[in-house]
Amino acid sequence: MNMSFLRISIWVYLAIFFAYLLGPLVIMSITAFNSSGFPRMSPWECLTFQWFGELFQDQRILNGIKNSLIIGAGTVVLSVAMGLAGALMLTQIWPKLRATYYTIIIAPILIPGVVLGISTLVFWDRINRMLGLGADSFLSNGVFLTVIGQSTFIASYCMLVLVARLQRYDLALTEAALDLGATHAQAFRKILLPFMRPAIASAAVLAFLASFENYNTTTFTFGEYPTLTIELAQKVRYGITPAISALAFIIVALTVFFALLNEAKLKRQELVAAARKEATVEELAGKIKLPSFFSGNMAAVLLAMFAVATITVVGTAMAYNPAQCIADVKEEKRLEAEQRIQELRKQREEQRKQREAEQGDAQQSTPKPSNNSGFGNVFAPNTLGGQDDESSAEPDDQPSGNSGFGNVFDPNSLKTDE
Repeated sequence: MNMSFLRISIWVYLAIFFAYLLGPLVIMSITAFNSSGFPRMSPWECLTFQWFGELFQDQRILNGIKNSLIIGAGTVVLSVAMGLAGALMLTQIWPKLRATYYTIIIAPILIPGVVLGISTLVFWDRINRMLGLGADSFLSNGVFLTVIGQSTFIASYCMLVLVARLQRYDLALTEAALDLGATHAQAFRKILLPFMRPAIASAAVLAFLASFENYNTTTFTFGEYPTLTIELAQKVRYGITPAISALAFIIVALTVFFALLNEAKLKRQELVAAARKEATVEELAGKIKLPSFFSGNMAAVLLAMFAVATITVVGTAMAYNPAQCIADVKEEKRLEAEQRIQELRKQREEQRKQREAEQGDAQQSTPKPSNNSGFGNVFAPNTLGGQDDESSAEPDDQPSGNSGFGNVFDPNSLKTDE
């Protein structure tokens, strides 16, 4: 029970891991065959191959691929050479200095790519000025600067791969060759180099892939030779199309193809070695019957299936015409847009009527002004106005004697009687 649970847990973990790792690549590859103008898998519209055609008509993308291949080739040559030299030096240097030397060689991996790009640009620009060369000299060329900048840290990766292989090398083979009269160059070319050939091939592939996808260092050094990553980054700023998904699908397909090809080749070598090991003396003296290419080689079977699927897709792309499907989808989108517009208009009309009804109800329910404020008519609008003439007119020539002092202050009191 516990073993079954453990196995199920491992398979679930592997499924989640590979879904997380390869899920985005699968989704992006599917979007390359959707007729939608924006890369998306859902909703699905029509099966189309037009984005592959647009990809091969995009001159900027093609120019970026060309520059990436040129820079990648230069980076491979320089990085593998420096990595092999560093690996050989590490095995021959004084043991007490190996730790320090190893730290110095590995240091470029730990430095950010932005710093490497800026430092490469500044350093070679200063060298260019010291030599009195112009801005169009070889030292200012974008390809040269990009190769130098990328090789500063990719060479460290190559050295790690080569050191792992070199640690299994028997120095007695070189010493025996030297004792038999071979020179150091002959011993290196005929003994050490064949032994290091698999590691050199792996380091070259690693260097090319690291150069092809590099962006941080290249963005400061490419000059007039933008690579594919630079072009893709500039395109994303202005909006992407499924043509980028088509490019991603091609890269994924090529990666799977070469991975299966390499695995099939290695498996074939194992089967041949096993057949020779189990062969009898008579078979060794004569012709050994080797297994077929597909016998016991699952990678070869998958490679054949992949080739058949590729041929099928290419044939379908040449014969299939999605014009009618795309036209139907456009008409459906137009009808949906018109229906949406009608719904919005109807909704706005209902909102307008509702606002008018609310305004009418508010006007009808507005109360009339009342004077029952508790202050009488003090604040009434007519309070400051004059009263009626009949009621307000009082004779000015009839003085009132109700002042408390009698007629003492009466103006006529000083007049004498006749």
